[in-house]
Amino acid sequence: MLKYILKRVFIFIPTLIIISLLTFVISTNAPGDPVDTMLNKSAGGDGQAAEKMSTEKAYNDLRHQLGLDLPVFYFSVTNSTRTDTLYRLSNSLHQETMERISFNFGVWKHVGDYYNNIKKFEYALLAIDKDNENSADLRKAKDYVNSLYSIFDETKIKNVFSGLAFLFESNHSFAKAKANFNATENAWHNVIHNQSKMNKYIPAIHWYGFNNQYHRWIFGDKPWLSSLPWANDRDIQFNSKGFLRGDFGISYQDKRPVSSVLWDAMQWTFMLSMLSVFIAYLVAIPLGVKSAVSKGSKTEKSITTVLFVLYSLPNFWIATMLIIFFAGGDYFDWFPAFGLGSLPSSAPFMDRFFETAYHFILPLICLTYASFAFISRQMRGGMLNVLGQDYIRTARAKGLNENTVIWKHAFRNSLIPIITLFASIFPAAISGSFVIEYIFSIPGMGKISLDALIARNYPIVFTVMLFTAILTLVGNLVADILYAVVDPRISFTKKAN
Repeated sequence: MLKYILKRVFIFIPTLIIISLLTFVISTNAPGDPVDTMLNKSAGGDGQAAEKMSTEKAYNDLRHQLGLDLPVFYFSVTNSTRTDTLYRLSNSLHQETMERISFNFGVWKHVGDYYNNIKKFEYALLAIDKDNENSADLRKAKDYVNSLYSIFDETKIKNVFSGLAFLFESNHSFAKAKANFNATENAWHNVIHNQSKMNKYIPAIHWYGFNNQYHRWIFGDKPWLSSLPWANDRDIQFNSKGFLRGDFGISYQDKRPVSSVLWDAMQWTFMLSMLSVFIAYLVAIPLGVKSAVSKGSKTEKSITTVLFVLYSLPNFWIATMLIIFFAGGDYFDWFPAFGLGSLPSSAPFMDRFFETAYHFILPLICLTYASFAFISRQMRGGMLNVLGQDYIRTARAKGLNENTVIWKHAFRNSLIPIITLFASIFPAAISGSFVIEYIFSIPGMGKISLDALIARNYPIVFTVMLFTAILTLVGNLVADILYAVVDPRISFTKKAN
């Protein structure tokens, strides 16, 4: 058994690597800029140079803290039109535009020169003093320059330069930026006249080493061993310990560590899920055994009918009905409808326990009732299969008490389907129920995951996703071990002849 467990754990490693790669690819391609989200930055081009530089510095500092100024992966396989330093452009829109231009015209050297000249031109315009005469045209010129960061079509770029040329001819106050305008236009002409479209058909492989976003996400940039010479260097700022050391990044919404946000939510979801599973198994297993033993009787038909009626009722509708009828809606006011109570954390433990338990009653009902039918039917099927075995008939023929036959000889061997269901408990214990937690305003994993998804708070979404995958693997391993525990005939090792 130990050999089998070690073998399965060893198989986990490539599986987890594949899962982490898929999660990472999705996260890097998710829409939106996390730095803009955290800075709550709005687009605008009418500020002055100092303000612009200050904003860009804050942007670049946060980008560096999040590790977004690093290459995405250990290597990239692309064509020769793409540079290996494209990741250094701080703005993802700028990256995308320059990459498209480089792909269209083939030579990154000239595209990079064009981009640098746009930046200088932008700052030159910001340095022009604004007055009543040039205000409107200056605003228009800034908009033209900003549009160069997002357009890659040759005709549109040509029109932008034509518009800028007209503004420069009609405004003498723009003379300070005339040299930058000419340099940018010349840089664009170099892109067009020195194009080499064959480069898009020549493959290129770039190696970036271990200092990349994926490596930092998993392993962190802080040394694992404090004895390493650079581990305690105060001149080096380490930003992450990595996923494997419990550092899941920073929440985009409140800038708290993701581990702290998840821990606060996980305790409520874990409590609710475990209580729900315990009650579901406690009630459904005896009902399943009773249904199997009384097969075809009125008792079995009554149990089946009631459970399937419950199973057919959607939990969001039941939650709404419970709030209307029992939580101060239109009828009784027996239970609280929302939240977990108002007692502070400094209140006595037992007071907080009963307060929480009181608020858990209605959510627990909604989470649990539908499980009765599914688990009891699995138990009934397993029990019917075992009751038809020869050793059960032998036990009855020997005159053993019916309860002894059922609970001592049949029950244990009929648990295989229940153990299979048990494997799904692990991921469910942390993923929570979106609907129930949202309706009852319980700050659990389901609610914060849904809030994070709506707010594009990807560090939380992808951490929950990766944890769910890991716990699914763990659940399957535990289920396999329990198979052998309940049925000794199941062995995971080869037996000698």
